[in-house]
This record gives sequence, structure tokens and C-alpha cells, in this order.
Amino acid sequence: MRPRVIPVLLLDSRCRLVKTRGFRDEVYIGDPFNVVRIFNEKEVDEICVLDIDATVQGRKPDVGFIRELASECFMPLSYGGGVRSVADAAPIYAAGVEKVVLGRAGSDDRIIRGIADSFGSQAVTVCIDYRRVNTDLRVVTDRGRVVTDSDPVTRARRAEAVGAGEILLHNVDRDGTRAGYDLDMISEVAQAIQVPLVALGGAGSVRHLAEGLAAGASAVASGSSFVFLGRLRAVLLTYPAGHEMDRMRASLRGEV
Repeated sequence: MRPRVIPVLLLDSRCRLVKTRGFRDEVYIGDPFNVVRIFNEKEVDEICVLDIDATVQGRKPDVGFIRELASECFMPLSYGGGVRSVADAAPIYAAGVEKVVLGRAGSDDRIIRGIADSFGSQAVTVCIDYRRVNTDLRVVTDRGRVVTDSDPVTRARRAEAVGAGEILLHNVDRDGTRAGYDLDMISEVAQAIQVPLVALGGAGSVRHLAEGLAAGASAVASGSSFVFLGRLRAVLLTYPAGHEMDRMRASLRGEV
């Protein structure tokens, strides 16, 4: 499978695009429809849109908004936020979304299995947010506010076992830092599962994206890499040029 490079876009409660740092310090990025149109022109591999407030606020997915967004999106689209059941997921798929991303619901075996049985494992991504708690790495939910007793490797194995077709592994401590991925954990989780692993949290350059793939990720995702420019985090939508993508993929094949 060809390595994928995926922009991750975060929606706030008003359906505005924002970027966080450590799930805090929200910076306004722009209108989601305009941003999706720009990424259409850049021919990105796929795009992931996450409503970061829906679950915390107890909101259902806004299917009308999702349908309108999907109609503007010319690349594969993943969507997460507020999905708690098969009934929540069904209209999202009908709206044109390829994959539903489960956050808090990704810790519930019945929800994962129910959606996978209904729509196929390939349509279910479980997002594993984790951060350091004292000396341990722990899975967290609700924008990092709720700490579980599970570690990322155990959670990834369990999600795969009950039907997840993809794992989105997100280091909350590195979110928005642009200091590079948690390569050790990417490698550990990649070796523990058979389904594709998407790395998220910390990328700030093409070099970081390449490092994530080399560590074992099937795909690399980022927000900051594609929406910020320079140390001052000026908002500028970008995506690796074709020759950069070709060079990165060739290096993984040992051709350069």
C-alpha cells in the first residue's frame, strides 16, 4: 500500500477550523469549505476532519454540515466527533464519508464491532489519544481531560481485535509542537497490529513525515505541517510538492 500523507482539520463547536497545541490554545484557521477546496487543488491523498468539541459537549454529528462538506471534498474523507453508535455512523456514511473516526467510543468494543459489522472494518478508524502521566503513557479521552488505565499498545490491539480497520495514534503532548513524532511509540504500535497505523502529533516538516513512515506508520497525518508557516505560526495552507512526495516514498523503498 502506498504511504499516505493526510491533513487533519479540527472543527470547533461553531464549525470553524482551528488548530490546537496540546489540545489547548486554539488558533482560528479558516472556513472549512474554503480549506477543503484548497486541498482539492493540491490533490492531497485524503483528509480527516474531527469535531473536537462534539463528544465533550454531548452533541450528535451535524449530518447536514457533513453532507455539504463531503460534497466539496474530491479526496477520501474521514470524519470523527460525537459518534456513539451504529445509528450515529449510518447517516455519516450515507453523506459520502469513507471512514468514521471513533475517539471516546473507540474504547467500547460493542460500538466498534457494531459499526464494523454493519459497514466493514475498512470504514472504522479508532483514534488513540495518549499522553504521559507521571512515568507512564496513558490513553486519554475528551480532549485529554479523562485519563484511562490503558496504554496505547494494549488499546490498539484491542481495537483491532474487535473490528477496527485502522488506528490513528495521536501523541497529545506533541500536538501542535512541530517537534517531530513519537517514533518509539509509532514503532511499538506498528509492530503490535496488522491493520494500517496513522501517526499524528508533532510533525512540522517533510522530514518528520518521512521519519514517521520509516518508523512503521502506514500513513502520516498532521495539522500544523499543512496550515502553519514559520516560527510565528502564520496561517498558510500547504502540502508537500509532488517531487517531495516522490523523494520521500523513494527513500522508504531504499532508492535514494
